[in-house]
Amino acid sequence: MTLASFAFATATEIRFGRGEAARSVPALAAFGLRVMLVTGRGAARSAWLAEALRAAGCEITPFAVPGEPDVALIEAGVASARAAGVAAVAAIGGGAAIDAGKAIAALVPASRPMLDHLEVVGRGLPLDHPPLPFVAIPTTAGTGAEVTRNAVIAVPEARRKVSLRDRAMLPRLAIVDPALTDGCPRSVTLASGLDAVTQVIEPYLCTRANRMTDALCRDAIPAGLSALRLLMEREDAEARDRMAWVSLCGGLALANAGLGVIHGLAGPLGGLAGAPHGAICGTLLPHGLALNAARVTDPATLARIDEVRIWIAEALGCEAFDAFSGLAAWSRGCGLPGLDALGIDAAARAQAAEAAASSSSMKANPVALSADAMQEMMEQAR
Repeated sequence: MTLASFAFATATEIRFGRGEAARSVPALAAFGLRVMLVTGRGAARSAWLAEALRAAGCEITPFAVPGEPDVALIEAGVASARAAGVAAVAAIGGGAAIDAGKAIAALVPASRPMLDHLEVVGRGLPLDHPPLPFVAIPTTAGTGAEVTRNAVIAVPEARRKVSLRDRAMLPRLAIVDPALTDGCPRSVTLASGLDAVTQVIEPYLCTRANRMTDALCRDAIPAGLSALRLLMEREDAEARDRMAWVSLCGGLALANAGLGVIHGLAGPLGGLAGAPHGAICGTLLPHGLALNAARVTDPATLARIDEVRIWIAEALGCEAFDAFSGLAAWSRGCGLPGLDALGIDAAARAQAAEAAASSSSMKANPVALSADAMQEMMEQAR
């Protein structure tokens, strides 16, 4: 049998395991002694890294990301990095901090304004200079942004979240240390964990799936579902390790295959309502799966959807035919809000359904979906 061609790109180096963050400080310092350290809202959880880098001889320029990044925040970060003459950027935190750091590293050397490089609302031009070396250290298990080639940025005046995307934006070093996720709040664990699960399910079902991404997703889907269920019951280090692995697999898979309707809608919805990305994805996941299952006619894709049904059913202890509704009920029971509680009203849902057509994520969905079908699906997720 002739194997289908595919390409696979990722971070220059990935280091995975408990304790890797501390062990990797010398490698981080080797990229340059002037480092911008991008963190989340509170720097307390990353203070150890700043101290370790200073001990290694680095001069630190701190930059805090209080929420999901927007154009103004990225521009402020770029200005700060340029003023300090930083040689490298490191980001430690959730997906927002990592996306912000990735964008700052990409744009510091750029000669064009940011809008020239943004998709959808801008010109989508490739970067005209190589980014600064960028190191990503996630502290949540969700986005997989440590191994993707894009940064999601809100554009408030357009009420959209769009990507700054370029192959050169792949991090030079991705450090996935599951210990950094220990004790993550339950609500964050749930939303980010469902995002991670979504990001191994959608690449597995999408039209650009390949043998490499399949190998990652087949292992990660059931592993993520069972680990997340356990973490909703109690703190467990092994489950944290598995979720960190699933999140990494999701980043690798989506960057090299694609996504689908859930992320196709999550981007516009987040831009319109300012709701957290992970919570939107988790809320939409079972309903997006049900919609695709009802519309797909390709037997091979239907077989994959049935596999996903079985994995969900086994993780939640329900019947396979009830898997999608069971996932929705379980998520709500664990405290995941619906679209109404996330502040996503009928007008936002209608606009998102229309905007999804231009989303890069929708291009790989296993079946074409009308705006009406997507609106009906979102009604089920309220």
